[in-house]
Amino acid sequence: MADTFPKFRAAAVHAASVFLNREASIEKACRLIEESAEQGADLVAFPETFVPGYPFWIWTHTPTRGAPLYYELFTNSVEVGTEATDRIGAAARRAGVYVVLGVSERDGGTLYNTQLYFDRTGAIMGRHRKLQPTHVERTIWGRGDGSDLPVFDTDIGRMGGLICWEHTMDLARYALISQRQQIHIGCWPGISALTHDPNSGFFNNVVETAARYHAWAGQCFVVNASSRIDDEVLKRLDLVDQPDMIRTGGGWSAIVSPTGRMLAGPNTDDETILVADVDLSEIVFLKYACDSAGHYSRPDMLRLATNLTPQPVTQPFGVQGSAWTEVAVVKTEMNKIEEDAT
Repeated sequence: MADTFPKFRAAAVHAASVFLNREASIEKACRLIEESAEQGADLVAFPETFVPGYPFWIWTHTPTRGAPLYYELFTNSVEVGTEATDRIGAAARRAGVYVVLGVSERDGGTLYNTQLYFDRTGAIMGRHRKLQPTHVERTIWGRGDGSDLPVFDTDIGRMGGLICWEHTMDLARYALISQRQQIHIGCWPGISALTHDPNSGFFNNVVETAARYHAWAGQCFVVNASSRIDDEVLKRLDLVDQPDMIRTGGGWSAIVSPTGRMLAGPNTDDETILVADVDLSEIVFLKYACDSAGHYSRPDMLRLATNLTPQPVTQPFGVQGSAWTEVAVVKTEMNKIEEDAT
C-alpha cells in the first residue's frame, strides 16, 4: 500500500443493545456510527453480538426456561445480504468509516456469533465467525471454520479480530499475527455484570489481560469493545431487583498500543464511545525487538499449520479440492494401474 504505517482515529463503542430487537439495535448502531464519525473516527468497533444482543440468559437460566428467549434471538438475528446489513453498510458509507459489527448471524437453521467487516463504501469485506462458542454458548451458536480467520488489507492498515474467549486460543491469535495483522478488534459481552458468577469480579481483569497481551505478542493495536447490561435485560430475564444475580453495567473497553499503553479508556459500566489516534509506525519499535511471525520465530522447531478453507456441510461430488474429489482421483489412478498390469 502507499503508506505502510498510516495514522487514523479509532472508536470503540461501549454500549447496550436494544435487547433482542434487530431493527432498533441496527438503528442505534447507525446512530453510534454517525456519532463516532463526528469525532473524527476512521474505524468504529462494536461489542459482541451487538445486533440483536448477547444471550445473557444462558448463564442464568436453564435451557428450557431460556427457549422462548432463544426464539426471539433466532428471529431477530441477522442474515448477511439483507436489508439489515444494507442499513449498516449505508451508515458506514455516509460516515466514510470502516465498521466492525458484532452480530448474531442466521444462516439457514443455525446461528453464528459473527464479526462483520464493512469498508468505507459500505461493502462487506468479509466476516469472522467465532471458531468455538464458549461453554453454554454452544447451545446457541454453531462453529466457524478456517475461512473465518481473515485479515483485511485496508488504507488504514491490516485488520482482523477475535471474539471473547477466542483470545485464549493462542493458535488462532497466531494465525492472525502470521497474516501481518496491525489492527486487532476484540469484542466481548458485559459478563462482569453477572454478579451470581464467582468469576464476574475479575472478568474485566481477564479482558484487560487478553487485550494488552495480544497487543504485545502480536505487535499490533487493539481496539477492544464490550457490551453492557441495561434495565431492559434485567426486565426480560425476570431478574429485576436481584443484585445477587445481575446488575446493570459491565464490560471493559479500551484502545491499546502495541506496548500495552492505554490510548483510550479503560471504560467500564457506563455507555460511551472511546476515541484515540493511532500511529501504526509505533509498531516498528516493538518489531525491532520481537517480530513474532518473523525474526523472533523459530520455524525450524515450531510451526503453525492452518486450514483456511471453508468447510461446508454439503458439497457436490467432484468439486475441486474436496476430500471426495481426492478419493475419486486416487481410485481412478488405482484402476489405471490395475488395467496396465493386466
